[in-house]
Amino acid sequence: MSSRHLIDPELLAALEMFPPRGDMATLLPMIRDGLGALPTPDPETLPATIEERRIATREGHEIGIVILTPKGEARTRPALLHIHGGGYVIGSAAMANATNAGRAAAADCVVVSVDYRLAPETPHPGPLEDCYAALAWLHDDADALRVDRARIAIGGESAGGGLAAALALIARDRGEIPLIHQHLIYSMIDDRTCTAERHPYTGEFVWTPEQNRFGWSSLLGREPGGADVPHYAAAARAPDLAGLPPSFIAVGALDLFLEEDLEYARRLIRAGVPTELHVYPGAYHGFEVFSDAPVAKNANANSLAALKRALHPDRTDAPGDRD
Repeated sequence: MSSRHLIDPELLAALEMFPPRGDMATLLPMIRDGLGALPTPDPETLPATIEERRIATREGHEIGIVILTPKGEARTRPALLHIHGGGYVIGSAAMANATNAGRAAAADCVVVSVDYRLAPETPHPGPLEDCYAALAWLHDDADALRVDRARIAIGGESAGGGLAAALALIARDRGEIPLIHQHLIYSMIDDRTCTAERHPYTGEFVWTPEQNRFGWSSLLGREPGGADVPHYAAAARAPDLAGLPPSFIAVGALDLFLEEDLEYARRLIRAGVPTELHVYPGAYHGFEVFSDAPVAKNANANSLAALKRALHPDRTDAPGDRD
């Protein structure tokens, strides 16, 4: 059953901006090359400085990170560890430079974005451990970065949201790094969506059930939906969500991840975790990326407002909105 008639009319044109659909195993090299060839923004035009570094992980390899710091006064700020999306198989930290520069300036924070290794070349737990290495580096080097290590949040979109949710779990369980917030945007958190009864109106556009199965199979190194998938790979499988940081969850009503995100929000609330949930009618996966439709503007505004409140709970003003 097609859901096209349910799409917000002002989001229809943006559908043409997304990568082609088809067999992901065949298209993966082309999609990666296409994303790598995208033009990069002029740093001089951005409201934050951009610095790229390589850091060592506990496993002995290096990963790339991008540090985005608001231009202007040098002072201690809270931080957001950002994890990019891409179905666990595509994407890069630099892909979000323009968005993260705006986010850093508007939320008055340092943003560190991590280039985790991608599946299928690196299956779980490699990508998650890369994200944990970046979080540990951010926490340990906070003074040099002018970051308040007591005010670190994590977040991401799609697979990045899935990794952020898993990172919150592993950070809670290891007890080494406190987090104040997790920011989950249409998060890819449950491999069982691949084997569950199909929702009649979700997943037709942008990220389909076929692509989802490829992404999860690549991350897990086997077919999704089995009984033995670890919850650090698929956060929705975690038996206990108590003790996680306050959470923000947003998803479109036509997104394949709608029901898994709704269920995760429900379980967080039931576990006593303060949780803000937004569902956007007529919106498909990634709807706010290439569109300036009112629903996209509303989603971005809600996301930014929640991040500001989490990072600056004692402020009465709205950091980043001032001239």
